[in-house]
Amino acid sequence: MESTHEGNRGANQPYAVACWLLAALFALRVLGQGLQQFLLLPFLPPASAFQGSGIPYPLLLAVQLAILYAMLRATIRLQHGATAPRRRLGVAFGAFGAFYMAVALGRIAVGLGVPEAHAWFRTWIPAAFHVVLAGFVLTLAAFHLVRAEAK
Repeated sequence: MESTHEGNRGANQPYAVACWLLAALFALRVLGQGLQQFLLLPFLPPASAFQGSGIPYPLLLAVQLAILYAMLRATIRLQHGATAPRRRLGVAFGAFGAFYMAVALGRIAVGLGVPEAHAWFRTWIPAAFHVVLAGFVLTLAAFHLVRAEAK
């Protein structure tokens, strides 16, 4: 007979896989920006292409590492069945994630549709990775909503 912990782990697998993929994409973005900041590799876009705001790079890196830590921690807990699905949390993540995704996609739409738009709308790397982060939040929302209903 399968334990509850093992049962949770199996049922959580699709969400954990999606979270691992999204966290890996974000980690590659952080790594790429860091490499370009210090090594100027010819196969990567210029460092300015990674920067969508005026935040100093050391502060941005600290925030990115904190986000990556939270993503990895949530993903590991999800993979090991250590996260209990909670409907209210799913609703909160869903509302925030949907708003975040709408803003991220709106930013990209303005950047594509308005050639004279502010540079913030036309920095594609940060814009794309806000979609990745919103996708991570929406994946957590789906886990909490779907798995809470299954209980």
